[in-house]
Amino acid sequence: MTVRRLDQGGRIDRARPLNFRWDGKDLTGYAGDTLASALMANGETVLGRSFKYHRPRGIMSAGVEESGAILSVGQGARQEPNVKATMQELFEGLEARGQNAWPNVRHDLGAVNGLFGRFLAAGFYYKTFMGVPLFDWGRGTGLWMRYETLIRKAAGMGRASREPDPDQYDHAHAYCDLLVVGAGPAGLRAALTAAEAGRDVILVEQDFELGGDFLNDPATEPERAALVQSIARAGVRVMTRTTAFGLYDTSVAGLVERVTDHLSAPATYLPRQRFWTVRAAATVLATGALERSVAFGGNDRPGVMTANAGRSYLNRFGILPGARIVIATTNDSVYAAAGELTAAGAEVTIAEARAEPGCDLPSGVALRTGVAPLEAQGRGRIRALQLARSNGTGWQAAGRETCDLLLVSGGWSPVVNLASHRGVKPEWDAEQACFIAGDGDEPVYMAGSAAGVWSREACETSGVEAAKRAMGVASNPPAAGGWAAPIKPLYEVRLPGRKTKAFVDPQHDVTSSDVRLAHQEGFVSVEHLKRYTTLGMATDQGKMGNIIGLALMAEALGKEIPAVGTTRFRPPYTPVAIGALAGRNVHGHFKPLRRTPLHDWNLRQGATMTDAGLWHRPWYFAEPGETLNDAYVREATIVRETVGICDVSSLGKIAVQGPDAAEFLNRVYTNGFAKLAIGKARYGIMLRDDGMVMDDGTTWRLGESDFLMTTTTTNAGRVMVWLEELLQLRWPDLKVHLTSVTDQWAGVSVAGPQSRTVVAACLRDPDSVSHETLPFMGVARVVLRDGTEGLIARISFSGELAFELYVPANHGAAMMERLWIVAGGHKGCLYGLEALGTLRIEKGHVTGAELDGRVTIRDAGLGGMASTKKSYIGKVLQDRPELQQPDRPRLVGILPKDRSKTFNGGALLCKPEALSGFGEGWVTAVTHSPALGHWIGLGYISGGPDHWTGQPVLAADPVRGAPVEVEIVSPHMFDPEGVRMHG
Repeated sequence: MTVRRLDQGGRIDRARPLNFRWDGKDLTGYAGDTLASALMANGETVLGRSFKYHRPRGIMSAGVEESGAILSVGQGARQEPNVKATMQELFEGLEARGQNAWPNVRHDLGAVNGLFGRFLAAGFYYKTFMGVPLFDWGRGTGLWMRYETLIRKAAGMGRASREPDPDQYDHAHAYCDLLVVGAGPAGLRAALTAAEAGRDVILVEQDFELGGDFLNDPATEPERAALVQSIARAGVRVMTRTTAFGLYDTSVAGLVERVTDHLSAPATYLPRQRFWTVRAAATVLATGALERSVAFGGNDRPGVMTANAGRSYLNRFGILPGARIVIATTNDSVYAAAGELTAAGAEVTIAEARAEPGCDLPSGVALRTGVAPLEAQGRGRIRALQLARSNGTGWQAAGRETCDLLLVSGGWSPVVNLASHRGVKPEWDAEQACFIAGDGDEPVYMAGSAAGVWSREACETSGVEAAKRAMGVASNPPAAGGWAAPIKPLYEVRLPGRKTKAFVDPQHDVTSSDVRLAHQEGFVSVEHLKRYTTLGMATDQGKMGNIIGLALMAEALGKEIPAVGTTRFRPPYTPVAIGALAGRNVHGHFKPLRRTPLHDWNLRQGATMTDAGLWHRPWYFAEPGETLNDAYVREATIVRETVGICDVSSLGKIAVQGPDAAEFLNRVYTNGFAKLAIGKARYGIMLRDDGMVMDDGTTWRLGESDFLMTTTTTNAGRVMVWLEELLQLRWPDLKVHLTSVTDQWAGVSVAGPQSRTVVAACLRDPDSVSHETLPFMGVARVVLRDGTEGLIARISFSGELAFELYVPANHGAAMMERLWIVAGGHKGCLYGLEALGTLRIEKGHVTGAELDGRVTIRDAGLGGMASTKKSYIGKVLQDRPELQQPDRPRLVGILPKDRSKTFNGGALLCKPEALSGFGEGWVTAVTHSPALGHWIGLGYISGGPDHWTGQPVLAADPVRGAPVEVEIVSPHMFDPEGVRMHG
């Protein structure tokens, strides 16, 4: 390629030179360049190496369909592989390098693969790596696994950084009446039409400038500029550098905005990319069309590109891409480009596949009709083009044209990918030789060349009419087409008996012979063809070779293209960075973090925090020199001996109010709530429809129609959604109102023999918590000494005399401070989740570890709470015969036979003679019990504790240690009669 940057012309800013590096060389471009255009202007011809054969590749297009100039950008932690140079905006200091080559893309030792091309055809890895056929040795998975390691090392194109991504990403949401994707002539007109009609419009463009094909034609600049100004005045929200990568249900579009990928020194507060979820009432897809090539020998050689790309580099970037140019075409679209390239100083010859062109030949352009490209010749880059002429039944050689640039136009393929995401089936238009999106059931409308409309004037009309359709106004869109003479369908040019490499998908080294091989081996479905040959996979997604591959398969099958069908395009249209998908939800922000009203107070007391669902809760309060084990054992011991205080604010709290509140709870819980007395609490179990336990908790009756339900921390949201669903869909006749009040209350559990004394000292009326005034499961309204009003319930999760005290959230720290001062006088302690777990395991109380969605109420040992006198959710299905089997896993306590040993949570409970397999049960929780003096656990085992009395059981844990002999006992291992908590 004899390339030179023109002294004038194009849209680049020659007053703003930009320095960048390519493979260690310092080069210069201009503001407005892409990396591809800057490299081209600097005479760089080989920018990449192909995937399999490591053939040299240059620039093949000027847009998102690029298959040759795929390289790595950035360095260190910001190194990004597989960047299409045609889409990378040039900026000061940009670092780029070739990939998939060693030592570099110009001299790649991997090119030796080309010598073994006959052994690397489609599916070679399936057939080659199956052992040694001569001796039938190595067949099976063993040898394949060895080969797989080598194959995986060879696979892939670039190399991602191993360092953590230092950049930030963000998520955002937007709403509009009309989303217009693509800002070419059709998209600009559609956006302006809707905005002037009063609609809220978002216009999305993946390029950094608006205009689409306007940008390739200097004569249209006044019209483009006027349209852009009108759009701004009409209030259209314009999003450049933004790609719509997918359309989803209910008119939702996924967008990725490249916020700082074009900046050399972005502000630290800006994200690198922003992931947008846009909900639009209607969508207009003015996504344009992609020019496709033709399969012929050497069509991947540097110096071969699409015709429209040559025009783009000339008119947009001010580059004459060649001195002696051949343009091979099957349609009218190249003639304007030929004239412009000639006027810029190139010697241009058009190789027209049709007998006659459909438009006037530009001055100075040579024309050869009835010929097509047969083989691009040259070493490293194109030097000449061998032509072929149709003889009626095939092709025959037709001379040779010397050239340094070959521009090819085999037709245009409308970008129907986004419409296909919504299930719109592309329909083959034989007259236009392309797939066009059919009609769908959703408000998604095609416009411009995306609808197969080729002339610029008709494209603009199409945009206006599409906007009208989106607004529900009568419209008359132009028909597909627009060329003066029909296109000549041409997909491959070859001579019988002449072996050349004609590429269908240059990115993946898929050749026309690969497609025929797939047919020969029975892979005739388009989906099988894609997977067997890798045609249209990865970043290409069928943009370059899809039509050619389908045409070749149709020829092999003796069918027409529509009979073969097309692959289903799936999102994303272009690659989306994992960082953009994650957004800000990384590290400590991976999930929403909730803090109790006592969070800061707990930290001041030295709490080590842990995650409990979305909440941060105190894990343990270590004294100087203590480990986790030391701390929780000390805390549990003190609770049993004197008193302990625990923050329980994270428990779910739902206000259930209304005249039918009691009836509603009676239907939700397995046990009766209709007659629960005012001032009383009751422990309840709720089931799913399938009879499995969903959640447990206590519900307090504060008034005739006023209840406060508490749930487990992790299931609060799920229970709230479930209850709302029941009221809205199943029992809309019930007069009940639900309100989540979790954040409105600060809650504290005070447990231990001295708990009543501590609580009483903090109340204005100490007698309000006496045994007579507040018996077990009693509820009352109380007033603290400072006048704060709250609620108190005498309930216990620890098995000790205990109270739960709730006050408004903003008074929580003051309440906690007062309780802690009093508890300190009784040698009490603060305790966290680890000690709380110890206390509840000793007592045999269940949590989410036991109620994991697989157990019934009887499995959990709570069958007595399943009422036989009323209906409730899950009642019928919990009585299924399989759930009544006597060998169902039941809740049990677990003790090591040798009390000095321990065992692990998650271990399997097995018979000694059957350590493999699923075992007889499993361990759900393990702790050291200070009250019992050894390790204990809870779990499930078939038949329950009575079935295993005196029988040997092993806790098998082959990954973490040797099996431990254990004893199966009742889950209530401490104070089974409940004397302490009723005291």
